Amino acid sequence: MNARPTRILGIDTSCDDTGVGVAELTPDGRVRVLANRVWSQTVHARYGGVLPELASREHVERIDAVTGDALAEAGLTGAEVDVVAATSGPGLVGALLVGLMYGKGLAQALGVPFYAAHHLEGHIFAAASEAELAPPYLALVVSGGHTHLFDVPREGEYVLVGATRDDAAGEAFDKIARLAGLGYPGGPAISEAARRGDPEAVPFKEPLAGQKGFDFSFSGLKTAALLAHRAGAKPEDLAAGFERAAVNFLLKTTLRAAQAYGRDTVVVSGGVAANRALREAFAASPVRAVFPGQGLNTDNGAMIALAGAAALRAGRPPSPLSEGAVAYAPLAGA
Repeated sequence: MNARPTRILGIDTSCDDTGVGVAELTPDGRVRVLANRVWSQTVHARYGGVLPELASREHVERIDAVTGDALAEAGLTGAEVDVVAATSGPGLVGALLVGLMYGKGLAQALGVPFYAAHHLEGHIFAAASEAELAPPYLALVVSGGHTHLFDVPREGEYVLVGATRDDAAGEAFDKIARLAGLGYPGGPAISEAARRGDPEAVPFKEPLAGQKGFDFSFSGLKTAALLAHRAGAKPEDLAAGFERAAVNFLLKTTLRAAQAYGRDTVVVSGGVAANRALREAFAASPVRAVFPGQGLNTDNGAMIALAGAAALRAGRPPSPLSEGAVAYAPLAGA
């Protein structure tokens, strides 16, 4: 390994955020984020959801500028980048291809190794920016496209403990916010409205009550929200009731899994991990909860740079340049 830190540039274009970040890996194995720049697309707001073709076009238009901004923030030139990593999946194929091809081209132009990164592994390693992560631990990845619970017994090994049976948690936040006229994206809108609402006004039943496993389901909460909306529930009360039900469900299921697997540390990452109520609930729980740092909850390039650093630290070989984009890609070992 170099005497100086190894600088990794990470790229994520898996959905509607163009993210480029830079991290460094020191000779003794420590990591540090040097830059994290994200261009969040606004064109989708009028549609209440992401349009894949528009997302791809936006990535093409923005990725070069975002990369330049990330390098400037890190105080580096392109020639000082040692490794390039980019998300290969899962995600929207067209969007993924923009960042993946850009990353491969950049690595070739600079003459440095290229690593294809898994999006969910990136979310997990985003928490490495806040604390040293040493297995074993549980990892809850909860976002607009994913709600997965993994046991991580060893570095690079992921055992799928539970997953959503229908909608992802973040998708439910988006759809209920749209239903209540609170705006898009739904996560921040629900959180803000919930502060003004009464969580007791709209009753929500606990999903999958009594299950022996650790799966998730949000379709029932969506249906309950729709019925309450039709019955005239106030938007802020709807938000408060749904947020409390979703947070309690995520917390309770994860704590049961932590007890079953004997884990006292839980990584909580993904866009929904930015939710204030979720953070407070885990902070008050008996487990050590590790959340990503500021700006690393939602999709971003810094988390992919951190995943690249983890690959280097584990001694993984670079990815072949033939690596393609994959819409559905189970996390290795899951």
